Amino acid sequence: MNYAEVLDYLFNQVPMFHREGAAAYKPGLDLIRKLCELMGNPQMSYPCIHVAGTNGKGSTSSMLSSVLQVSGKKVGLFTSPHIRDFRERMKVNNEFPTEGWVIGFMEHNMPLFLELKPTFFEMTTAMAFTYFAESKVDIAVIEVGMGGRLDATNIIEPVLSVITNIGLDHMDFLGDTLEKIAMEKAGIIKRNIPVVVGEAEGALRVVFESKAKECGSPVMFADQTHAVRDWKCALKGIYQERNKCTVFAAIQALNTFQSMGLTDQMVEQGFAEVLQRTGLMGRWQQLSAAPKMICDTGHNAHGMRYVVEQLEQERGDHRLWIVFGMVKDKDITSVLRLLPKDAYYLFTQASIPRAMPKEQLAEMARAFELKGETVVDVPTAIARAKSMAGPDDLIFIGGSTFIVSEIKTDSYADATTP
Repeated sequence: MNYAEVLDYLFNQVPMFHREGAAAYKPGLDLIRKLCELMGNPQMSYPCIHVAGTNGKGSTSSMLSSVLQVSGKKVGLFTSPHIRDFRERMKVNNEFPTEGWVIGFMEHNMPLFLELKPTFFEMTTAMAFTYFAESKVDIAVIEVGMGGRLDATNIIEPVLSVITNIGLDHMDFLGDTLEKIAMEKAGIIKRNIPVVVGEAEGALRVVFESKAKECGSPVMFADQTHAVRDWKCALKGIYQERNKCTVFAAIQALNTFQSMGLTDQMVEQGFAEVLQRTGLMGRWQQLSAAPKMICDTGHNAHGMRYVVEQLEQERGDHRLWIVFGMVKDKDITSVLRLLPKDAYYLFTQASIPRAMPKEQLAEMARAFELKGETVVDVPTAIARAKSMAGPDDLIFIGGSTFIVSEIKTDSYADATTP
């Protein structure tokens, strides 16, 4: 196999939830356990931090990785989905596996894949575990794909579990109430392993306290820790303030229960250098200056509230143009009702089967008095917005991670530091 053939196999010949949705979702841990056992359980050869939550998992995981790198550790980082390059999902101190390594992994394990028929996510999870083991990482930060209890990553035995927040998302799979979703995400809490919870009030806090008590696990809530210092973070976006609090609480837990000796200076430097140490993209990322063009991967109502709040701050008195698309299995109406009515929308769709058809999205948007036009694809929609916007206007690109991932590569290459 060459690398193009490997990607074709991964993206088109195995079940892939991010492309296909429910048809590619296989909950349960039996298959991933068997797969990893036959590979020698690579995930057991290094300590892990496990990160779940509705929103902020990628940012929180990246900040943790950056701080740990500053402390001198070799850090594996597993996140999903990717924006530009499949190998973004698994990094060691911000280094991808080589194309040759990916080819070798696939060729060596193809008999197992043909026998067991894992999903795309199970296959890539096992790939990341193996890459980290062969790289001899000191520690790995592992982001949950969806939920927690039945997620393929939940076969690890972490030194710390982190749950960022709870919102209504993936309700077809995780439950139709916040409490049910919280119970699924609480499934990453392991016996006698400390857990940090970023945001949880009332009944949600009770869910986590009960699960932690059942497991004999110490639980820390980020809002009960000392306030985060006024440290600058390279990740912009008002929602990052909450993620910073979660990371700071996680650092305190690592110092308390693992004696890691992570200092305030390490945390401050890790926040400041998170982009260069992890390569994270698409989090309130500025792509151009005149007009200012910003993208963000927020894709559900819980996250979009913060995006809209910041858009209103950022635009001032200037016009707002929004390149917008979603996937059809989201709660689209809850997002649409949050969006500003005085913006002009370029409704489009990502080139994946899960994408909501742009015409249907525009029709739904009209019920919420959102005005605009449909455009054939993301690059054309961006070009159209740029042709109409004045130099002082604001262009926003989002609604789905997959919309952001289809921004032309050169736009990212020329992006200013967020």
